[in-house]
Amino acid sequence: MSSTKGMKVLVTGSSGLIGSEAVAYYDQQGHQVVGVDNNMRATFFGEQGDTHWNLDRLKRNTQNFASHSIDIRDRDALFSLFQTHSFDLIIHCAAQPSHDKACQIPLLDFEVNALGTINLLEATRLHCPEAVFIHMSTNKVYGDAPNEVSRVELDKRYDYARPEDYHGIAETCRIDRCLHSLFGASKTSADVVAQEYGRYFGMNVGIFRGGCLTGPSHSGVELHGFLSYLVKVAVTGGTYKVFGYKGKQVRDNIHSYDVIQAFEAFRRSPRPGEVYNLGGGRDNSTSILETFDLVEELTGRKVNWVYVDQNRIGDHICYISDLRKLQSHFPEWQITYSLKDILQQIIAAEDAKYAVTL
Repeated sequence: MSSTKGMKVLVTGSSGLIGSEAVAYYDQQGHQVVGVDNNMRATFFGEQGDTHWNLDRLKRNTQNFASHSIDIRDRDALFSLFQTHSFDLIIHCAAQPSHDKACQIPLLDFEVNALGTINLLEATRLHCPEAVFIHMSTNKVYGDAPNEVSRVELDKRYDYARPEDYHGIAETCRIDRCLHSLFGASKTSADVVAQEYGRYFGMNVGIFRGGCLTGPSHSGVELHGFLSYLVKVAVTGGTYKVFGYKGKQVRDNIHSYDVIQAFEAFRRSPRPGEVYNLGGGRDNSTSILETFDLVEELTGRKVNWVYVDQNRIGDHICYISDLRKLQSHFPEWQITYSLKDILQQIIAAEDAKYAVTL
């Protein structure tokens, strides 16, 4: 699959953070890109989650991109799309993405995340079985099992206590017999069925378990989009809520461009049914308290925040993605955006948006 001449690429969730990055990248590479996105994010999160602005941006800045408002739960519509196009690459990013929102909409969450995924996998198997299929999974498939790793409490963050855990959570972490949140459960279902299509049918399916995926194209909201939402609050003078763990909970953050480069490395040399953890790794890890400090340093603005003693159900206390498996399989891939780089981009994007509303 190393040839890239004249590929036809399908991107689901094409108006979202990772989807839009994929559209822009493959369009710039001269490929034909088909996007599927019906702006369900606005249904999940209201006006703040609306992604039409991102779709408009893509339409303005791309040369060979066609967008379709299709619900991935609609099997007939998807199969019709696959019958019309012969895709070489499918990048599946469409999802109900919120850890917290899922409990309010459990049926919708499961249908979008699990049913939508198998609809796409089956359409691929029937109509373009040689294609590379990238499934955007999540580290929430591990549930709260990562919280069992021994920790130390430092001044502004938690960290792993044992030297052997320094690099973070590996793909060997179990995904069952733990508390997930309903979002984690629906995404685990999708993750496992994507593996099965790769292993059972020998299809070129790769599963990427994302940490905090971020960048300036993120429509961050309180329930989803840690860095993007925090910066939005800082720029607009709002108040950020810290949910439990003293604000010392840790996440590793990866720029959407580096995510697409990992996908591209897999596309060039696919391994059927393989699973990879994908995040910013140790160097791009930060706690909420540490992020407040960094945002205040970069913006010159004080972040207003309040503390809520109740942590989010099934939340990770300290999560850093162990990237060693991904880097061993694809040594050409590396993180190119530092945490400070990412924040500076998001701050610039949010400043620009805020200035328009004034």
